[in-house]
Amino acid sequence: MSKPANEPAVDRPPVTADMAPPGAVTELETVPQMKLGRFKLPTESLRAYTMLLALVVIWLFFQLMTRDANNPYGLFLNPINFSKLLQQMAVTGVLAVGMLMVIVAGQIDLSVGSVVGLAGGIAAMAQDPLGLGGALGAAIVVGVLIGAIQGSLIAYGNIPAFIVTLGGMLAWRGVILWRSKGATIPVTLPFFRALGREYVQPVVGLVIGAVAIVAVVLLTIQRNRARRRHGLKVSGAGATAARILGPAVLIAAFVFLMNRQGGVPVPVVIMLAVAVAGAFLTQNTTFGRYLYAIGGNPDAARLSGINLRRYILGAYCMLGLLVGIASLLHTARVGSAAPDAGTYMELDAIAACVIGGTSLMGGRGTVFGAIVGALIMASLDNGMSLLNLESWVQYVVKGAVLVAAVGFDMLGRRRT
Repeated sequence: MSKPANEPAVDRPPVTADMAPPGAVTELETVPQMKLGRFKLPTESLRAYTMLLALVVIWLFFQLMTRDANNPYGLFLNPINFSKLLQQMAVTGVLAVGMLMVIVAGQIDLSVGSVVGLAGGIAAMAQDPLGLGGALGAAIVVGVLIGAIQGSLIAYGNIPAFIVTLGGMLAWRGVILWRSKGATIPVTLPFFRALGREYVQPVVGLVIGAVAIVAVVLLTIQRNRARRRHGLKVSGAGATAARILGPAVLIAAFVFLMNRQGGVPVPVVIMLAVAVAGAFLTQNTTFGRYLYAIGGNPDAARLSGINLRRYILGAYCMLGLLVGIASLLHTARVGSAAPDAGTYMELDAIAACVIGGTSLMGGRGTVFGAIVGALIMASLDNGMSLLNLESWVQYVVKGAVLVAAVGFDMLGRRRT
């Protein structure tokens, strides 16, 4: 009997693309430009502009809808509320960076929420015997260990990621229920709590902003030099200035807004650090580029000499590391570890990636898009809460936004 067209021809870990119908277009086969009349735009750039435009529209809508006698210009973009919004999205943002690495490699992880609850619970239980360092380290170790276990089953056992992580979602939730005996464990260490609630000093925020602006300038100059060195077209002075001034203005406005209410929140600083590290890892290292190659066309990647098993395992270990960090932020922000903590967080992380332009088939997605997707999800949550909308309305709206984002993306791909 002949094998189905989408079944791997060799013994290798299954990827999401294996479930695609025969003849389906993969990411490596798509045309990277979209025609708009006489103009051509890189598809990735168009997606980024579309996401940012959607985010601005959402912000303006909620700003107008939250006007009242006490807030004639609106409450949504008030420094205090905006700070709370960013703190809410910090956990989802960290998870989305890790989830991105797994999804672009053609995999998925449905156990993230349960692992957040387990790692946070273990950290809270470790406060007394192990102290601060032991508690923080325990969450990281639990996350990486679980990532290694699940990644090994997927990469070396050839078990589909959906099955492994679905089982993990149930099993790890059971483990924390067993270890905690169903009780909520308070966070007693001041530094631990500060990770989710405190703010950096305004001076530190200014330093971070200055460093970020300098980094934008250096990266833009480096990009132009690299393109010139390889004989590619280099942006003119006007385009280069716009590429620098745009992010610089946004960074300055962000720091100014945060300093008006006491400083940049610590979890937001951690999330931004994770995002920068994740962007560098996925775009500027062999490890990251191999993940895209594996997700885009695993058979071609294998024939190119890439060790699929090793890199898929590495992606799950990286996700586990970031899940451990996210569990600390969530537990610190709430002030306690509950056995049901992290419920549905895996769906929020996946939704953030998809809204941000990541393909569930693998091979496409950016950290920038995942963070913007997380910000869109958090903005919807925060704005609808300010409007006192019922919970069922919030679920319906977020579900509709997710489906619409994928629908528009598929429409754009058909037009390329």
